[in-house]
Amino acid sequence: MRRALLPTLALLAAGFAGSAQAGLPTYELTIRDGHFEPSTIEVPARQRFKIVVINAGSGPTEFESTPLRVEKVLSPGVTSFVVIHPLKPGRYPFFDEFHMDLPEGEIIAK
Repeated sequence: MRRALLPTLALLAAGFAGSAQAGLPTYELTIRDGHFEPSTIEVPARQRFKIVVINAGSGPTEFESTPLRVEKVLSPGVTSFVVIHPLKPGRYPFFDEFHMDLPEGEIIAK
């Protein structure tokens, strides 16, 4: 009986994990040769969220934020995501380390 219960519990746990991830507010960020679209992302404070990062440029790009302690390097044409922990109200800059000469973007938590 115990062996029969373990696969059922594993399936239930996997389902809950997937539904928790699916319920995250999601924002899309396109990076094209160091330019962010949009350059500002407004999010609710104190709530986890996901940013889908798309490299639409001709070379590698890096979504990086020092205050958020996150970085994601993407090859041209690659889409990935980062999950951001709940933020206090404020402004959180991000940048593309491959294009430090271009303006930063920012996340505003309200």
